[in-house]
Amino acid sequence: MSTPTPAGAGSEQVKVAVVYYSSTGTVAALAKEISEAAEKAGAEIRLRRAPELAPQSGIDSNPAWAENQRATAGIPEATPDDVDWADAVLFGTPTRFGNVSSQLKQVLDQLGGLWGEGRLADKVYSGFASSATLHGGQESTLLALYNTIHHFGGLIVAPGYTDPAKFADGNPYGTSHVDAQGDKPVDETARTAARIQAERVVRIARAVKAGLSV
Repeated sequence: MSTPTPAGAGSEQVKVAVVYYSSTGTVAALAKEISEAAEKAGAEIRLRRAPELAPQSGIDSNPAWAENQRATAGIPEATPDDVDWADAVLFGTPTRFGNVSSQLKQVLDQLGGLWGEGRLADKVYSGFASSATLHGGQESTLLALYNTIHHFGGLIVAPGYTDPAKFADGNPYGTSHVDAQGDKPVDETARTAARIQAERVVRIARAVKAGLSV
């Protein structure tokens, strides 16, 4: 596994926003793992959740969804300021028919003002996702997310196969997990992938920030 940069190492502390949507908690667990790993690597962190768009009746009809809503109520909702603040942003979403969830998409769609001012360019971006089934659209979801980053003029930092452990989860586009309709909680393979991704994002963002300041 890759070795994280100790907190305080290097001359540039980077600011990392982890912005995610999670219904039943899988993506929330990945977001927490990524946030903790990025902080250990020396970054300042904002963990933010996308506002919920689903009706409360629908949430209450699914015990896991309702429980995740309660468990994450203390996490602030994402705003455009969180993305503007950050040097690097990791976006997380469950797969919705091979695409980004509407809740995270709304967060992205609210960034038009910052985009128009050129304030989203030259930041580092990366993504993570989950699906209920194997081959359920994780990779296409991340690629769809990255289409938006191209419009930002952002720098996509995918994990690739830069660490031997990435051959275990097998997704070079980002961290992902199959939750098998809630029967398979986030496991150590996914957590390891999340840490690798977070450490790589912090390292590259630190280098980009230092280079741009010259």
